[in-house]
Amino acid sequence: MRFDLPQGRPGRVIGLLGGSFDPAHEGHAHITREAIKRLGLDEVWWLVSPGNPLKAKGPRAMDARLERARQVMQHPRVTITDIEAKLGTRYTAETLGRLFDLYPKVRFVWLMGADNLAQFHRWENWDWIMGALPVAVIARPGQRVAARMSPAAQTFRDHRVPGRHARRIVHMDPPAWTLVNVPMRPHSSSEIRARGEWSD
Repeated sequence: MRFDLPQGRPGRVIGLLGGSFDPAHEGHAHITREAIKRLGLDEVWWLVSPGNPLKAKGPRAMDARLERARQVMQHPRVTITDIEAKLGTRYTAETLGRLFDLYPKVRFVWLMGADNLAQFHRWENWDWIMGALPVAVIARPGQRVAARMSPAAQTFRDHRVPGRHARRIVHMDPPAWTLVNVPMRPHSSSEIRARGEWSD
């Protein structure tokens, strides 16, 4: 294992929360804590990405986003990492393939907000992702209906596990996914940027 990559010990169940985190905020921290609790995760890794292929404008510099993420998310079971930049991967499916190779004895779970599920079908190889590892979707304000009606949710509707049984997905063979309703936090990276609180 490369010394500059996270240590994924065999047998661990690790949640992966990817995104540009531009900037990270309490909403990200909130869904991370809820995922640890609701899914019984051993750890969560934040994958701070070099950039979002679906967004025309790039995010702030990686160093600034990593520093902000570490300020926002201080938890003994959470690792903030720029693993995608280190691996040179651009798309989530590509990153997951590399992680599976690097950590063959780790059980990974993909974490995302309900807003991401609503447009998940636009991701590169999104259906492969759903079939590659369990997926936990964390409800966000105003997005639950859009998430439930999304092409991804409809395509994999027969593999959905009720939120009250969310812990089961970490031990199931994919595809297996759940939509977990948690107490809402209204924070938004785009709103923080719009208010001028996160600028160069």
